[in-house]
Amino acid sequence: MFLSGTILVFIGAFLATLLAGIGSAYGVHIAGKAAAGVLSEQPELFGKIVILQALPGTQGIYGFITSVLVLVFSGILGGGGEELTISQGWWYFVACMPATIGGFVSAVYQAKVASAAIYMTAKQPESSARGITLTAMVETYAILALLTSILLIISI
Repeated sequence: MFLSGTILVFIGAFLATLLAGIGSAYGVHIAGKAAAGVLSEQPELFGKIVILQALPGTQGIYGFITSVLVLVFSGILGGGGEELTISQGWWYFVACMPATIGGFVSAVYQAKVASAAIYMTAKQPESSARGITLTAMVETYAILALLTSILLIISI
C-alpha cells in the first residue's frame, strides 16, 4: 500500500465528515423518535420541538468544515499540487481528530439531552427554551472540538 502525506490528509478529511456525520445522523434519529412520539399527541408543539431535534445535526456540519479547511490549508484544494511528506500528512490527520471524535460523541450525547428536553416540553410547553439551553450546553464541546481542529490545522 502506498501511503503518502496527501493520502493521510484525505483520510483525516474523510473521517471528519464521515464520523461527525454518522454521529449527527444517529443523534437526529434519537431526538426524532422522541419528537415523533410527542408530536403524535401534541402536533401544536412542532415549532418548539423541531429545534431540539435539529441540534444534534450540527456536528456533521462541523466535520464538513474541518474537512474543507484541512484540504485547503494542506494545499490539496487550490494549492500548488505539491506532494506532502508523511510527517505533514500525519500532522493534518491528527488535527482533524478533535472535530472527528468530539463531533461523533457529542452528537450522540446531545441527542440524549434533546430527547429529555422534548419530553420536558411535552409536559411543560413553556419550558422549551430551558430545554434548548440544556441541549446547547453539549454543543459547547462540539464547538470547542471544532475550534481545536481549526487552530491545529492553521498552525501547521
